[in-house]
Amino acid sequence: MSEIPPESLTSIFGTNVFSDAVMRERLPRDIYQRLQRVIREGAEMDISLANVVAGAMKDWAVEKGATHFCHWFQPMTGMTAQKHDAFISPTGDGRTVMEFSGRELIQGEPDASSFPSGGLRATFEARGYTAWDCTSPVFIKRDGDNVTLFIPSAFCSYTGHALDRKTPLLRSMEALNRQALRVLRALGNTTSRRVSATLGAEQEYFLVDRRLAEKRLDLIITGRTLFGAYAPKGQEMEDHYYGPLHERVASFMNELNIELWRMGIPAKTQHNEVAPAQYEIAPVYATVNVATDHNQLTMETLHKVALRRGFVCLLHEKPFAGVNGSGKHINWSLVTDDGINLLDPGRTPHENKFFLVFLFAVVRAVDRYARLLRAAVATSGNDHRLGANEAPPAIISIFLGEQLTDIWQQLEKGGARRSKSSGELRLGVSAIPPLPKDCTDRNRTSPFAFTGNKFEFRMAGSSQNTAGPCFVLNTIVAEALREIADQIEGVSDPDAQVEKILQRYAREHKRIIYNGDNYSQAWLREAQRRGLPNIGNTVDSLGQIMHPEHIELFARQGVLNRDELQARADILLEIYCKQIRIEARTMLAIGRRQIMPAAIAFAGRLGQAVRSLSGMAPANAPRRLLKRAASLIAEMDKHLKALEKCSVETEKIADLHKQAAAYRDKVLPAMAALRQSADALEQIVGDDLWPLPTYAQMLFLR
Repeated sequence: MSEIPPESLTSIFGTNVFSDAVMRERLPRDIYQRLQRVIREGAEMDISLANVVAGAMKDWAVEKGATHFCHWFQPMTGMTAQKHDAFISPTGDGRTVMEFSGRELIQGEPDASSFPSGGLRATFEARGYTAWDCTSPVFIKRDGDNVTLFIPSAFCSYTGHALDRKTPLLRSMEALNRQALRVLRALGNTTSRRVSATLGAEQEYFLVDRRLAEKRLDLIITGRTLFGAYAPKGQEMEDHYYGPLHERVASFMNELNIELWRMGIPAKTQHNEVAPAQYEIAPVYATVNVATDHNQLTMETLHKVALRRGFVCLLHEKPFAGVNGSGKHINWSLVTDDGINLLDPGRTPHENKFFLVFLFAVVRAVDRYARLLRAAVATSGNDHRLGANEAPPAIISIFLGEQLTDIWQQLEKGGARRSKSSGELRLGVSAIPPLPKDCTDRNRTSPFAFTGNKFEFRMAGSSQNTAGPCFVLNTIVAEALREIADQIEGVSDPDAQVEKILQRYAREHKRIIYNGDNYSQAWLREAQRRGLPNIGNTVDSLGQIMHPEHIELFARQGVLNRDELQARADILLEIYCKQIRIEARTMLAIGRRQIMPAAIAFAGRLGQAVRSLSGMAPANAPRRLLKRAASLIAEMDKHLKALEKCSVETEKIADLHKQAAAYRDKVLPAMAALRQSADALEQIVGDDLWPLPTYAQMLFLR
């Protein structure tokens, strides 16, 4: 149990991170400068440099109690992976010394065939490599009594194929930097040396009392409730959002924050979310690879601290039917190494050519590659959430707001000459001064919204690794910037050429600009009229990945080759199949071993009541209830048999795409039918007999 120490909060932040300040203190000056060139400029990491850095890291880690080190990487399982090695090295006289070489720092060798590879590795082809990502800080992590030095790493096969989430993210960052600098140079910027994408990931989650969650096999195995009737109260009173923190939850959040702060994760915002038992944590921005590492650590720490505090943390996109699911809003922007936010419009955005060029590049990228961006957030969990009047629909559109939409329309007609001003907001209370008013409202129904100096991509699911959506977003924007750079490099009047490009883009991509209610049926009809894709499920969405245009895009930007892209498409489809297969098996186990016996026992109790009251008026009520229970038991038995039959048949399908379609079209409907009859039984079976904690208990008991 963690408490805020007597020293100031700033003194604990980053204490478990081998940060820039620590490196500056512990490394010789020339070594520090050489390492900074590697980190900031992409200079080559040689073994002599690595040896000195490794020695300093080891000394620092050992002083903090570390006994092991590990390469920490992000395979395609959706989780992180690590193999711990001790610092010890035996000596000839029977003793040991603590050693850590530059080679061990730079490179590890996990078993590549034991992770999803999409056919890039066979079972007998085991060798794979992890490579230190020196742009993401090394850190100390404590798990129980074990203290380990964690080295953020990329993961590839013996043949050099990317087998993880981080490698394409790092490649996409390079592509984005390369094309963005071309545009900046052509427009006269000669000072910026690097352009980076930044990320701030808002993380939503649920907390359920551990004693209740452990009685639910569905929560233990799948992370969501496969059965459960609606509680008498849900979120309709709108009283949980931003409401007072329950004391037990607040204590959990305090311990969570301290753990994150020690690892250098700038957790900043915390609050109650819309649904009962739902919460959110949000950090300060960092570059996308560091922010992705931070988000993975945040999810791990959420689980760990929740268990300590007697909770179970649920990160599934839809753990409870009938209330809001959880997402992970990706706040994405572009900044230069000399402090310029390229998506900051300034006071007069119509005159800010850098902002307009990068804004239009993002809009063009999202419009052209909407299907690819949709595939980047396609999961079985997110299928329960997207478009459910709680999250953006499956249709991708962009919200620009009143001011920028006006500039867009001006450019479409020939040229932007003005920017709408914001003004002040007066509340009519003399004690409250005028409030500065933003130039535009916010739109929480938009899947891709401009929110002041960044874009907020709201479609990602709460359990997702942010690397997937971010490497796709980086790549498509890099491609749009490449096209712009090709048109303005070497021309005599680049500003005039930019004006023509922006006017053309304003006409070509106005279809994706939508500032209204994305939840409305009117928008569904309008989006269809505009020709915007509406891909409603994971199977269809993942089927878009291997489109020839997408293959060429990733290859041209050096992010993924055809084999790597195909492997990812297959892995994601296979994960979809496995997740639904596990859910179906779990439903069968709960239905047969828990719900059916309870329902039959209840029917037996009713039968006894009917017999004991035979010939009396009070027998009518239990007789009707018995008839209802018997009907539902028979119905549930029928659905159990149907689910088992279609599950077995689907598992036998050899073709992955056909199997995924069968899970979508046959198994999921069979699961829904089974749930309907079971949930109806929950409404009538006695509380003392019902075997599962109810929604009311899980959502409201703290």
